[in-house]
Amino acid sequence: MADRQAQPWTVDLERLFRLRLAVARFGEMDNARWWNTRGILGPLGRSALQRGFPRTHYFAQARVSFEVSRTRCHDVFEPPGCVTLWHIPAELEDQFDMIWHDWLDQVEAWRPFFEAIALVPGSDLLAYLSRLGLVSQTTVDEVRPLKRSAENRAVAIPGSHSASDELFELLAAAFSKSDVGALAVPYARLEG
Repeated sequence: MADRQAQPWTVDLERLFRLRLAVARFGEMDNARWWNTRGILGPLGRSALQRGFPRTHYFAQARVSFEVSRTRCHDVFEPPGCVTLWHIPAELEDQFDMIWHDWLDQVEAWRPFFEAIALVPGSDLLAYLSRLGLVSQTTVDEVRPLKRSAENRAVAIPGSHSASDELFELLAAAFSKSDVGALAVPYARLEG
């Protein structure tokens, strides 16, 4: 069995963070209704958490929304041996958690992005992700023909993939195959 740590992953963790934030905001109860948070990444969440976390409330909002999104996706569909936007290789998740602390020291640099996602984004996830500069037209074109599984709980990204920016962009964009109130979890198989 190959050592997973030896994988040459080319993942921009800041980009992954932005993708997770955008999908988490889109899926809240005041928009797509995929998970049970109502505006935690919006103005309501900001005002609720700003008092307790005056400097880092954006990241507290993100932490709450990520845990709820991750749990909901796991409850709907957790494919063995696959990755989702919320279930990535442990070594990569560890790197993500380590860099989180650096981002806490850069709150002002993150403020514009958190403010950009705070408003309810509407009903077109692909347009929303494009407007935020998070997906390319190539990704949009790759996602359009994808279909939900027979039980409507999942969306497979065909083929075998390495953990990369392109894969996480596809996984985020493929949430567009979900309906309002009916989450379909995008997933992909990793190479090796």
